Amino acid sequence: MRLHRLAVTAFGPFAEPQEIDFDALSGAGIFLLHGPTGAGKTSVLDAVCYALYGSVPGPRQAPGTSLRSDHAAAHTPTEVTLELTAGGRRLEITRRPEQERPKKRGTGTTKDKAQSRLREQTGTGWEPLSRSHQEIGEEIEQLLGMSREQFCQVVLLPQGEFARFLRADEAARGRLLGRLFDTRRFAAVEALLGERRRAAEAKVRAGDENVLHTAQRLAQAAGDSADLRAWPMPGHQPGDPGLAEAVRAWAAVARCAARERLDVAEYALAAVESRHAAARRAAEDARELDRLQRRHAETLRRAALLAEAEPERDRVRGLLDRARRGALVAPALELRGAASAAHLAAAHAETSARAQLPPTLKEAGAEQLADVEQRLREALGALGAAQRSEQRSAEIGRERADLERESRAAEEQHQESAEWLERWEATRTALQERVDAAQQAATLAEQLAGRLEPARMQLNAARRRDELDADAARAAGELLTLREESAAARERWLELKEARLRGIAAELAEALVAGEACTVCGSAEHPAPARPAPGHVDRAAEDAAHAHFERAEQARAAVERRLAAAREARAEAAAAAGEAATAELLDLTADLSDRHAAAHAAAAGLHAAREQLARAEREHAARSADRQGAETRAAARASRREALDREQAGLETELALVRDGAPTVAARARTLEDRVRMVSGAATSLRRAETTAARLKEADDQLADAAFKAGFDTIEAAADAVLPEYERTALQHRLDAWQTEEALLADRRGETGAAEAAALPPAAPDAADAYAATAAAKLRTAGSAADAARVRCTELDRLSRQAEQELRALGPLREAYDRVARLAGLTAGTSADNERKMRLEAYVLAARLEQVAAAATVRLLRMSGGRYTLVHSDARASGRGRSGLGLHVVDAWTGSERDTATLSGGETFFASLALALGLADVVTDEAGGMRLDTLFIDEGFGSLDDQALDEVLDVLDSLRERDRSVGIVSHVADLRTRVQAQLEIVKQRGGSVVRHRTAALTD
Repeated sequence: MRLHRLAVTAFGPFAEPQEIDFDALSGAGIFLLHGPTGAGKTSVLDAVCYALYGSVPGPRQAPGTSLRSDHAAAHTPTEVTLELTAGGRRLEITRRPEQERPKKRGTGTTKDKAQSRLREQTGTGWEPLSRSHQEIGEEIEQLLGMSREQFCQVVLLPQGEFARFLRADEAARGRLLGRLFDTRRFAAVEALLGERRRAAEAKVRAGDENVLHTAQRLAQAAGDSADLRAWPMPGHQPGDPGLAEAVRAWAAVARCAARERLDVAEYALAAVESRHAAARRAAEDARELDRLQRRHAETLRRAALLAEAEPERDRVRGLLDRARRGALVAPALELRGAASAAHLAAAHAETSARAQLPPTLKEAGAEQLADVEQRLREALGALGAAQRSEQRSAEIGRERADLERESRAAEEQHQESAEWLERWEATRTALQERVDAAQQAATLAEQLAGRLEPARMQLNAARRRDELDADAARAAGELLTLREESAAARERWLELKEARLRGIAAELAEALVAGEACTVCGSAEHPAPARPAPGHVDRAAEDAAHAHFERAEQARAAVERRLAAAREARAEAAAAAGEAATAELLDLTADLSDRHAAAHAAAAGLHAAREQLARAEREHAARSADRQGAETRAAARASRREALDREQAGLETELALVRDGAPTVAARARTLEDRVRMVSGAATSLRRAETTAARLKEADDQLADAAFKAGFDTIEAAADAVLPEYERTALQHRLDAWQTEEALLADRRGETGAAEAAALPPAAPDAADAYAATAAAKLRTAGSAADAARVRCTELDRLSRQAEQELRALGPLREAYDRVARLAGLTAGTSADNERKMRLEAYVLAARLEQVAAAATVRLLRMSGGRYTLVHSDARASGRGRSGLGLHVVDAWTGSERDTATLSGGETFFASLALALGLADVVTDEAGGMRLDTLFIDEGFGSLDDQALDEVLDVLDSLRERDRSVGIVSHVADLRTRVQAQLEIVKQRGGSVVRHRTAALTD
């Protein structure tokens, strides 16, 4: 893959269109991308990544972060275009992110969707390939053979991340390598085996629980027929070997015990059944004898009672005969009583009605009262027209009242409008003055707002300048102290090293063994081995002094970087703040802010003032027009009032004659209606009284005739003989009961068994029943015991078969669990067979890390002058940690192997750069040998001295052997004299710009 051209517009810090010609920069093999902090060096790499993958590198893809430049004009769209060659094809990718733009019509903004375009250069020009985000992403990833994460690690080499990679633990290294080499399939195998192990374990556990549940049901079914204390109750852990045999043995014992108890219960039940049958027959005989004896005694008692009731029987027969004859007269009596009651009610109603009539009508007959009612109804009908006239008179009164109210309201409105119109000129002048004042305040607020924001930015820059001055002073003082400490530590280390070299013979003598050759002279005899002199310095003391010196150097380098960053940031802040003091800028900003706030507050009422003036003008026009129509409406109301007065006077004259002294026509109508009802009611009562009198006389004649025919001498005797139906029925029931009792006693006297039983001794049924009940209880107890024993045997047989089936089904599950558990433990690194506790994914990544270490060592040896070598370590981690991803460095000067976390700052840069380049080679090979002709190295050169910087540049220059171009992203000033091709990012107030430069190399 080779980059040719990059064009950005309104992207990041670049407001105007900028174009970068990578072909021109790549001609020298190495080119420098430099500029001040915040200018946009990293944004160039972000643009390359965004063009290829549609997103920027992960750490800078924060939620809510916009790719659009804050300096760009609103109508300028954000766009990135990249030309590159990949897989022998020259492509052009253009992307636009989702962004807001002004609406073409009206105010406000609208949102444009993200756009992508891919073109390929052919013999006839640029040919469009796709506009789909997904298709373009898949095409680019297939051509490069790398995902976005791999591209950011391999092409955009982030030195800070590889420095952390050197010092990270094995878990962090595993996560990074897993993303680069895509070992998710091995992690998926581990997860799959783990899931299968858990599933198999769950099945075995469920099988064990089912078996144990069945065993517990066996124990419940067995009851006290088996000794539960002998049940071992195996645990619930999968693979328990004693579970099956324990359940089978205990079930067999329980079944045998249950069958023995069933045999005993059946023998006992047969014996109890014979005794119960004999007791039941004896109880039945005793109850029958007692029944016959009591029946004979009851017959004698009832015959005596029947003889005593004979006089009462004769009396009831006489009453019942008179009642039957009286029933013939009862209808006539009822008819005469109803007629008498109706006549009394009609006579009372007639008397009440006549009492309400006037004296002239109290003795009038029915015909006279009917004539009076007819005359009253005719007078009532004549009142209909008078009622309509009365209603019209009332309506005229309401209309006159409405006219009066309208007149008063019109007069008040006219007076109020006249007063308002007199004040109009003064009101309009005051409102216009308010509008003019608010307009002037709005203009002043806009002017002050344009001056306030630059003043605030200059004040913030001045404050930042003052803070950075203090930080730089503190860092300078700290740096002076650390330099002295570093120099003292170095001098101390060199002294100890020199002292150790002087006494190195004593150290060699300690390793001599009698009879073995000396490693220095080769002699097997050691006549006078050297002895340590007083104050001898050993290797541990020298290493401690050297470690102290390295820590001091690291602290000094860190403070130097912090001081350089503070000075550079201070220069930027000073350029933005100018020469003005912070206090002066603070006073200026406060004054502008106060004036702007006051002007803004005054301008806030402009819209309200304009609206108030417009409302006043509309009201003036409305009041003027209303005043002209008020006189016309007043004249119309006067004419209407005179016409209503004339009409009402005529109506009142007519109504006075019709009312006849009543207050209203309705009151006169109610009076006539009351008189009609009174006369009509009296006539109806008189006619009803005459009718009921005739009916009463007729009922008396019918009653006398019925009493004579029934055999009664008088009407009173007939009335006394009448009995209600329920009394006659009761008397007849008494006679029937006596006759039934007499027939029953006759039948019982003919029975011979009762008489014979009466001659025998008294029976004892209670004792016989008690004995039979005791025998029945014993029978039920024996039957229940036999049934329970039978059910217990059946249930134990069924549960035993169920347990056997569950145990047979559990065998294959245990075998499957053992097999998958061994595989899962082996791949997860928890098995005892996995001595180094390496997971499957870590095992694969360890092989990749070994390749990366080998590729990195080639360049690290050259950078460190042959001193350092990176090696992969699969040593087992301490404690419970996993192993397999260890990374050590071998120091050829001391022959020792140590962890990469112990490297100094410059050494860490060597190792991380070599590791990054080696990783790029391995990932490239992993991607199918895709050529990476353009690489970028982001920062990290500030920690190198001149000699180390030359060695690093030589290594980077050697990359041209593979026809690669390397872009170095750095603000280190020394690189500007060492790298000829340069791309400078210049930071300006309106947005950053790019410049191609060629530096003159110096010896």
